[in-house]
Amino acid sequence: MHAPMPSPELGRALLALARGAIDQALGLRAHGDASVALPPEVQRRLDAPGASFVTLTQRGDLRGCIGSLSARRSLREDVRANAVAAAFEDPRFAPLTAQEWPATAVEVSVLSAPRPLPVHSRGEALRALRPGVDGVVFHWGPYRSTFLPQVWAQLPEPGAFLRHLVAKAGLPPDFWDADVRLERYTVDKWREGEAAHRERETNP
Repeated sequence: MHAPMPSPELGRALLALARGAIDQALGLRAHGDASVALPPEVQRRLDAPGASFVTLTQRGDLRGCIGSLSARRSLREDVRANAVAAAFEDPRFAPLTAQEWPATAVEVSVLSAPRPLPVHSRGEALRALRPGVDGVVFHWGPYRSTFLPQVWAQLPEPGAFLRHLVAKAGLPPDFWDADVRLERYTVDKWREGEAAHRERETNP
């Protein structure tokens, strides 16, 4: 679980960091420090190690999503790097242009540390998954994929969720093997226009 934080300020700072990084990459304006005048505890959170995903949408459709599963750099640096990667390096989309940027919405998710999900069969996995709560990481040999908890909105049934997760890794949708490993995590997420309301999902 994440330490308690003043959510509106943290959410606004994260969204401003993401948008500012893309603005800078597009050459639209000089980048400023989005954490100026924030409460000290928020600045400490931004400077502490953190793992994030940045999701871009246009009229509700996905336009890019890139993130980190482990906290290997400060949350501030992670959000900025993932924002630029979501805009310009997601292989599913052409690089974002300055013309379409104003119509693009930003969402930032901050991840808890992934925890092993001890299951030994596909059936056990389906029973253990918590729709709407779990982000899931699939591992098998060199194959890996993840879905954020937000994906449950499109795939609310555990069977479909797991099939699409396995297919995203590049394997047949119904694939299972004794060496499959699953991990789950939760997220705190903020969308532009909703930063004043924190959507928090934590392990019970």
